[in-house]
Amino acid sequence: MPIVLAILFFITAMLYAAVGFGGGSTYNALLILNGTDYRILPSIALACNIIVVTGGVIRFWRAGHLALRRLAPFLVASIPAAWLGGRIPVSESLFTGILGGTLLISGLHLAFRSAPKTGTNAVQQRPAPLVGLGVGGSIGLLSGMVGIGGGIFLAPVLYFLKWGHPRQIAAACSFFILANSLSGLAGQAMKLQDAQVLTLTLPYWPLLLSVLVGGQIGSWLGSKRLQPSVVKKLTALLILYVAVRLLIRWGGLTGLIG
Repeated sequence: MPIVLAILFFITAMLYAAVGFGGGSTYNALLILNGTDYRILPSIALACNIIVVTGGVIRFWRAGHLALRRLAPFLVASIPAAWLGGRIPVSESLFTGILGGTLLISGLHLAFRSAPKTGTNAVQQRPAPLVGLGVGGSIGLLSGMVGIGGGIFLAPVLYFLKWGHPRQIAAACSFFILANSLSGLAGQAMKLQDAQVLTLTLPYWPLLLSVLVGGQIGSWLGSKRLQPSVVKKLTALLILYVAVRLLIRWGGLTGLIG
């Protein structure tokens, strides 16, 4: 495994942890560009996700920002859907296309999202349970299929629904990523075991150490009054660059680009 890949995972974990996400989509993309067997990508990315967001979930829980009762409808649907998504076999071209599109949306969201108000007294709304079930199930299924946590999609939905104040939403997304990553990883592990390729993931264990260190540093930096807009823009540039590379690769796999 190239040392450059471990360094890129470290940087990705640091940037994503600083803005409250796990980085699963970018881990997947880096592995694809490294030439890794696409079948094992989601398992590696989800394991890295779990390591990066666990610390954030603990900190949010201790600070009292984790509103699990209101998040429950999203989780009830997303957890089984993520497991199901992890079990679904997908072709390399479909996987690359979905991942590239996911990264493009994520990068644009980070690049152009305006900073939300930081007050905790804003009017909050409780969406209907069916809304939570539908949103959670859809994001969970996609998350399990391509090895992401889904927080990058949940965050704008919660802001749109006025679900809570920014810290509550950040806490909800962190827990959502952790829950989906655990469920999706279980589904991916079962699928890989059935295909007898699970052992192909073993040489990539140093990446787990890279994201552990990078995630801790990123969380520390994010709490030390760094300009969040700067961190977000750097993260968005990284995501968009990788998204373009992936979509070009997808075009080659599908014959759209000769």
